[in-house]
Amino acid sequence: MSKLIVPDMNPFAVSSEFVAGVDPAAAPEGPGWWFGFCGARILVTMTKSEGPDAVEPDVMEVGVPQVNNLAELGIEAVRSQYLGHLNNRPCYAAQLPSELDLPASLALKPLRSLYGQLDDTFFAIAGRAVQLVDWDRTHQYCGCCATPMEQSLHERVKRCPQCNLRQYPRLSPAVIMLVSRGSEVLLARAPRFREGLYSVLAGFVEPGESLEETVAREVREEVGVEITDIRYFGSQPWPFPNSLMIGFTARYASGDIVIDPVEIEAADWFTKDSLPPVPGKLSIARKLIDWFLAQDTP
Repeated sequence: MSKLIVPDMNPFAVSSEFVAGVDPAAAPEGPGWWFGFCGARILVTMTKSEGPDAVEPDVMEVGVPQVNNLAELGIEAVRSQYLGHLNNRPCYAAQLPSELDLPASLALKPLRSLYGQLDDTFFAIAGRAVQLVDWDRTHQYCGCCATPMEQSLHERVKRCPQCNLRQYPRLSPAVIMLVSRGSEVLLARAPRFREGLYSVLAGFVEPGESLEETVAREVREEVGVEITDIRYFGSQPWPFPNSLMIGFTARYASGDIVIDPVEIEAADWFTKDSLPPVPGKLSIARKLIDWFLAQDTP
């Protein structure tokens, strides 16, 4: 293959105008942006696109609520975290109650579905916020002695006042790899995929493994083939719920496809002209596939 040229990997890259923070006492005064979540659904404002400059008149535009606190919207947050400030406006992440009676001007939308609809900067901050809300929710008590955890005001960590256990936001590293064989690419589908969808292989890193070892093991376990020429491609945070995807390319070395029926429903080699439906442009999986399609292969 030709020289690897890595495209922009990260739709969750936060603008330089956003300054991260931890201590809410340091927050700028005034109304702030509230990134409220109920599970993986984010609270958004719904505004009809109007006026002569509207790109699509009568289409509902989504935004992030800007208020002093969620009580102004009739919502009592379960708990919240200060994220930092954007253009000198404070930003907060909040866990919302499981049941909400919202007016027509507000809605809960799956965050993934808002890619390309929500402002890029807000989408990126929301990707950070949803992970912190989940971490905050699942780390209220010490995993060693069950003492309520305390939030540090100096760094993003929870500390147990009894045994001093520290819990940082969880990140689960996972590799994702495109395996090629000349003009063909290896794609597979998992049972959880929507009908017809295929993607590149992926899997979580195990303790004691290097990333390259994980790439080779996952390919071997899931489809039974051996690979060579493993090369780093790029990385992307994937906040659904807390993964860091580390992308690689590799070339086929030997073996026939033998799938692991627990993980893989089907797998095959595809040419550029015979690709099945593949993931959308939000994911690094699609960036790997698009990179392959751009290569000059016989």
